[in-house]
Amino acid sequence: MSEKDNERGFYLTTPIYYVNDVPHIGHAYTTIACDALARWHRARGDETRFLTGTDEHGQKIQQAAEKRGMTPIQLCDEVVTNYKKLWERLDISNDDFIRTTEERHIKVTQYFFKKLIESGDIYMGTYEGWYCLPCETYFPDAQIGDGKVCPDCKQPLTRMSEESYFFRLSKYQDALIEHYEAHPDAIMPRARYNEVMSFIRSGLQDLSVSRTTLKWGIPVPGNDRHTVYVWLDALINYISAVGYPEKGGKWEVCWPHVRHMVGKDIIRFHSVIWPAVLMAMGLNPPVRVFAHGWWTVEGDKMSKSKGNVVNPFEMVDIYGADAFRYFVLREVSFGNDGDFSELALVNRINSDLANDMGNLLNRTLQMIEKYRNGKLPPVSVFSRSRDIDTVLRDLAVSTLSDMDARMDDFSPDGALKALWALIGAGNKYIDETQPWKLGKDDPDERLDLVLRTLWEVLRLVAMLVHPFMPNTAVRIQAQLGLEGSPSDGLYPDWGWGKLTADVTVKKGEVLFPRIDIPKWKEGYDARMKARLTALAPASAGKEPPASFDAEHKPQIEIDDFKKLEIRVAKIERVETVEKAKKLYKLSLDLGFERRVIVSSIREFFTPEDLIGKKILVLCNLKPAKFRGIESEGMLLAAEADDGGEIISLATVDDSFPPGAPVH
Repeated sequence: MSEKDNERGFYLTTPIYYVNDVPHIGHAYTTIACDALARWHRARGDETRFLTGTDEHGQKIQQAAEKRGMTPIQLCDEVVTNYKKLWERLDISNDDFIRTTEERHIKVTQYFFKKLIESGDIYMGTYEGWYCLPCETYFPDAQIGDGKVCPDCKQPLTRMSEESYFFRLSKYQDALIEHYEAHPDAIMPRARYNEVMSFIRSGLQDLSVSRTTLKWGIPVPGNDRHTVYVWLDALINYISAVGYPEKGGKWEVCWPHVRHMVGKDIIRFHSVIWPAVLMAMGLNPPVRVFAHGWWTVEGDKMSKSKGNVVNPFEMVDIYGADAFRYFVLREVSFGNDGDFSELALVNRINSDLANDMGNLLNRTLQMIEKYRNGKLPPVSVFSRSRDIDTVLRDLAVSTLSDMDARMDDFSPDGALKALWALIGAGNKYIDETQPWKLGKDDPDERLDLVLRTLWEVLRLVAMLVHPFMPNTAVRIQAQLGLEGSPSDGLYPDWGWGKLTADVTVKKGEVLFPRIDIPKWKEGYDARMKARLTALAPASAGKEPPASFDAEHKPQIEIDDFKKLEIRVAKIERVETVEKAKKLYKLSLDLGFERRVIVSSIREFFTPEDLIGKKILVLCNLKPAKFRGIESEGMLLAAEADDGGEIISLATVDDSFPPGAPVH
């Protein structure tokens, strides 16, 4: 079923965010995208509901709370506040915020579990297998390979055995295939659809859905020795938040139109496990699950140790919520991975927001004030339209339907491109009609038509930009001399020239002042320096060296260099070394063999930063023992200062296979 075949209902959810950390750009990205979609559907008159919330159960929460000397619920209460504050700062218009520790959710989760036991879709058994603590998931041997690391997060797995309840996931394999073959738009983008279908066709195994080793969670009804598996608990939030299974609850209206927005790392939970559970409960699967990509920062993975984690609060403080919202939605084709750069954000502000949209508004209002004392020319002027005027009008009308189609496809970046094409056409229209020349012959009906045409374009721009940049849209509408919300008149009939009342424009402050790049660079460098200083306290208070030590080593012959065997190695596993604060034990894949090296880089990198990286290793270095571990080589790294207190590994791109020689 396509979006357009549905009745005009729209229930949209973000994933519920795990409260073991503060919100970052990934959380903000998903939520901003959902907010834009929800605002769009409200504007066109759809019965819309938008849900977000937090996932608060599981072993990671329990352990994090213990480390901080808190109870799990105290930790959850503290972190949830950060999310709610961020959504306020970003103008997120969610209708509800669900927490999995709420009684309304616990009640529905236990109802699900009880009904599935009664139907035989959940049964008791014993589970033995490899368990990932960070992902709180068991993985079959076929998925983990020789390294015994999690296929998703690459952390070491633990062998566990425990009594468990199982969900008969295998029973729904054929039903899932049939459903997705009939509804190819139910998983987007297409690459994710292909991935999920391949996974289902490879064979589904029954799923362990309870734990006996964990107490911070929802007790299984009738057997409180077991706790409901955190992923089953979490998925149920989408329907517990709308009053299921109460007669007359919101779920009866919402659930036939439910769509989920998730990151690509959790697509299988939402498009395999969750639809199967819903089928078992006699409920419809989601209309659509859309998986967006991940963000890197200037080509590198985000990491606390590198100091490159993008803090949405900081971005809003510096650039404003609307500029940040626009950038993350416009910069990347939705569904693909994206790369965040503050310089790219500044360039978008200067070009798209200041030069294009801001300039169109500013030039138009200046001319209406200068040539018509701020009074909007009447609609009667349209009777004298020429081809150049009707071309712009037709583009404005078609832009609405174009953006509508793109938003139906969950493509906010495509919708914004269409809108900016209209804005660009508006600026071109000014250059071609040259109103300043027409203004010399006053009164001039041609000038009236040009000014009214530009005002109509801007009225539509305010309406169309509102879902993406709500505060900016309100400011544009106010300067156009209009009251109310910019989205009020968008549907069902926007109507070119529809407004016949007298209007006086009210030119205000510039929407987006241009940012001076050299001055910005000074401030940016100062912030980055402060951040690195905080990450490397041992070097705090030291001035960075004016230059590196320029003394070279003695010259060598080419034959001396040829003695060095340097190869590409892939880091498969990272382990801490007991009683050694600086040491990591790295398990490496060299293509033709596997090796272990011990390196003193622990203070600079987390295991997550390292696993999967392809680094350069000196392979024919004589082995040495560190803390009883034999190290069979040395990795190559660059120092950021002469004290070696900040380093970067020598890496290669992913196209080079492990074992490739370096000459």
